[in-house]
Amino acid sequence: MPELPEVEAARRAIAENCIGKKIIRSIVADDAKVIDGVSRADFEASLTGKTIVGAHRKGKNMWIELDSPPFPSFQFGMAGAIYIKGVAVTKYKRSAVSDTDEWPSKYSKVFIELDDGLELSFTDKRRFAKVRLLKNPATVAPISELGPDALLEPMTEDELFKALSKKKIAIKALLLDQSFISGVGNWIADEVLYQAKIHPLQSAATIPKEGCAALHKSLKEVIHHSVEVDADSSRFPVDWLFHSRWGKKPGKINAVEVGADSSQYPSNWIFHSREKKPGKAFVDGKTIDFIKSGGRTTAYVPELQKLTGDQVVKAAVKPQKKSSNKNNDEAESEGEEIAKPKGGKKTTKSRAKKAPAKRKPDTSDDNDDDVDDEKKPATKNKSTGGNKKSTARKKSKESESDEDDGDGDEDEVKGKEEVAKKVQTGRPTRKRAK
Repeated sequence: MPELPEVEAARRAIAENCIGKKIIRSIVADDAKVIDGVSRADFEASLTGKTIVGAHRKGKNMWIELDSPPFPSFQFGMAGAIYIKGVAVTKYKRSAVSDTDEWPSKYSKVFIELDDGLELSFTDKRRFAKVRLLKNPATVAPISELGPDALLEPMTEDELFKALSKKKIAIKALLLDQSFISGVGNWIADEVLYQAKIHPLQSAATIPKEGCAALHKSLKEVIHHSVEVDADSSRFPVDWLFHSRWGKKPGKINAVEVGADSSQYPSNWIFHSREKKPGKAFVDGKTIDFIKSGGRTTAYVPELQKLTGDQVVKAAVKPQKKSSNKNNDEAESEGEEIAKPKGGKKTTKSRAKKAPAKRKPDTSDDNDDDVDDEKKPATKNKSTGGNKKSTARKKSKESESDEDDGDGDEDEVKGKEEVAKKVQTGRPTRKRAK
């Protein structure tokens, strides 16, 4: 899913190929879930005849500046992507449009044709993105509520240490909070914590100054390198956790046994099945473990990333449980893209769903970074009086795939557990009241 490097690659592609060119035709999808607050006709009329004069980004949001407002703004969500015909935007996933590809894609939400014949499209198969038409995108939500951009407005080491000392939540959840620092998503957070040797559940306030220095260094290096190579993961250092943290399909290096359409994945990714072969994911000979942190599937290396201080004692008394409840992942659907308003609670736009019925764990992965994002269309589940077991399975699948860039908080998880209990107690049981 798009994080800062992928969105920055899209911004650069537009800046390099589209600035100074006039929009002669635009087609906006009739999709009110993605096209937010403006009619299709008004959106198209506001684009056609305008000249592109700039492309801007903050965090995981991008907007195109035209010669007069309003401007189209793109919140990428889980699977949003910019495609420019004839231009390879990023190699994070296959993004160059060939002559044999459907164009524009049926998943296109905004299509633009320029006066020199160049065509670009914003697509979103999963429909968690938001496209808006705004007079000044930087001054209104969600962009106005974002924290400093991890690339453009990096904190100094002292600023980071001071900010962490005030936060008593897990460091992984804090890094995902877009009001704290914008642009960091799940794989980047896992990578910087791995390189800094910090446990994802470590309370931010308990990280010592030397740990903060390591975190500051790794955050800067991961962001800068991934942006420098235009999010081309094949050019990431071979010792990065990134290459070994994916678990959608069992297989071998070079994606030999990944399955259908494996060509969309970079050739150096290592795939494994967490459920079928637990403990079989390694980086530099060390085992990768998977837990939940901030509502997200989190990869870390226990041998290197250890809890410290009082948290060691607490962990020994009450070990961290590995959650197999995919329902918790629905907090991911869009939440991380939305910054926490100052002085308020974190806000998410994840849809409230009834907890799924108990069932056998399936072998699919709940990884929010979803390498299968572009292969599985989003579905809407409707409640029926039919087969409850089938409906529960569908809902669980949807919540499993609905992860986006948000950090589900503990209150949301507790709330879901309470709902789950009510569902379970509402079913017929073998014991009947006498």
